[in-house]
Amino acid sequence: MSDNRGNIKVSNAFEIGFLGGLGVLTALLLGASLTTLATVITYMAAAIFIALGLDPLVRVLESKKLSRTVSILIVVLTILVVAAAFLIAILPTAITETGILVSSAPNLVQNFTNLPFIHSIDSQFNGAISTAIDNLAVFIADSKNWPTMLGGVVQVGISLVNGVVGFVVIVTLSLYFLASLGRFKKFVYALVPATKRDRFAELSEEVAGSVGRYVYGQAAVATINATLGFIMMSIMQIPYAVVLAFVTFLLALVPLVGAISGASIVTLVALTVNPTAALIVGIYYLVYMQIEAYVISPRIMKKAVAVPGGVVVVAALAGGSLLGIMGALVAIPVAASMIMILRQVWMPRQNNR
Repeated sequence: MSDNRGNIKVSNAFEIGFLGGLGVLTALLLGASLTTLATVITYMAAAIFIALGLDPLVRVLESKKLSRTVSILIVVLTILVVAAAFLIAILPTAITETGILVSSAPNLVQNFTNLPFIHSIDSQFNGAISTAIDNLAVFIADSKNWPTMLGGVVQVGISLVNGVVGFVVIVTLSLYFLASLGRFKKFVYALVPATKRDRFAELSEEVAGSVGRYVYGQAAVATINATLGFIMMSIMQIPYAVVLAFVTFLLALVPLVGAISGASIVTLVALTVNPTAALIVGIYYLVYMQIEAYVISPRIMKKAVAVPGGVVVVAALAGGSLLGIMGALVAIPVAASMIMILRQVWMPRQNNR
C-alpha cells in the first residue's frame, strides 16, 4: 500500500513477511553470486596489487623520458627474463629432487622412529607412535595402495592446472591494469564530487603508492628469506634444498605466517637427517626471523604502510579460509589499504571533533 506522497506503507503481517522474504532471498542471491565470482574477484584483486607493485618501476623509467608503453614492456620483459633464467637454473634440479623426495618418502617416515626423542615419547604410549609410523611407511611403500592415493594425485594435478590458468589470467589482467592505470584512476576520481576530488585523488595516490611498495617489498623480503635459507641448507647438507628454498619463497610472500610455516617445513626435513641438524636449523630461523622483523623488513618497508603483526595473522587466516592461498596474499595488501585510509581519514576526523 502507498500513501498520498507515494511512499510505501506496510499495513499487515502478510506484507511484512513478504517484504522480509524478498530481503532474505535477495541476500541469498547476492551471497551465492559472490561465492561463484570469488575466484574472479580474487584474480582481479591480485592483478590490481601486482599492477600497483610494478607501477613505481614503470614511473622510474618514465622519468627517464621513456613512454609508458615502452616502460611497461621493459619492466615486464625484465621480469620474464629473470623468471625464465631462474626456472632454467633450478627446474632440472627441482624436478630431480622432487622425484627423489617422493620415492624416499617411506624411508623419511621410517627414520622418525629411529630418533631418540621419538623412542622416549613412544615408550610412554606403549609403542603406539612407532606402530602408526610403521603402518604409514608400509602403506606408502606398497604399490598396491597407490591407486587409493590416485584420487589425491588427480586432485593435485587439477589444482596445478587451475594454478597455471590462474597465473596466466592474473598476468594478463596485471598487464591490462598496468597499461590503463592512469585512465582508470581518472575515471574513479571523476565519480567523486569536485569539492572533494583533490583530497580523494591525493589520498588514493598515497594509498596506491604505499600498497605498491608493500607488494614488491614483500617480494624482496621473501627472496632474501629463500636465498639465505638455501645457503644455510647447503652448508648443513639438508636434502632437497632447492625445492625447500622455492617452497619457503612462496610461503614467505605471506608475511609472518608464511615465514613460520616455511621454517617449520625445513626443520622437519632436517629432523630426518639428525636432531642436531634440526636444532641448528631451528635456531637459525629463530635468529633470522628476528633480524627480518627488526632489520630487513623495516628497511625495505620504510616507505610502505606498516601492518601490525596481529593484523597480518588475522588477515592471512581470513583470506586463506575464504579464498585459499591467493586470498591470504591479497588480504594483507587490503588490510594495508584499510589501515592507511583509517590513519589518513578516520583518525584525523575523530581528532577534530
